[in-house]
Amino acid sequence: MAKSVNKVILLGNVGKDPEIRATGSGMMVASFSLATTDRTKDQAGNWTDKTEWHNLVAFQRTAEIIRDYVKKGSKLYVEGKIQTRSWDDKNSGEKKYRTEIIVNDISLLSGRGEGEGGGYNRSSSSSSYDQRSPASTDDLVQSTEITDEDIPF
Repeated sequence: MAKSVNKVILLGNVGKDPEIRATGSGMMVASFSLATTDRTKDQAGNWTDKTEWHNLVAFQRTAEIIRDYVKKGSKLYVEGKIQTRSWDDKNSGEKKYRTEIIVNDISLLSGRGEGEGGGYNRSSSSSSYDQRSPASTDDLVQSTEITDEDIPF
């Protein structure tokens, strides 16, 4: 059988506060939406934005992190996989479908001033909480300054 890949990478903003629940077995589940925006120029040369909404679901420890640190407006980097589930509607008997992103890794990109708790990264391999204060703009400019000797031509 040929190898296949189901991987999603998203960078966007949370649309509303995540919904947190527990399954019958006690597993924590977080559900939330993430908006990504694509900017293009129309024929008249005007920029237009198209926003796409994604349904995301996270489980166990990742769901706990989302519960503690993510809220409406949070900027997130997410890695996961696409999954479509189906069920029969109780009222109409119709088959319903929902496509979701199952979150594997998450990085919070919003700053502490925005109320999200800073640089917490959650991945399947490791997790850490970055408590360092952000470097000043002057420090960043000095550390990335390019001289004539850096240019290869």
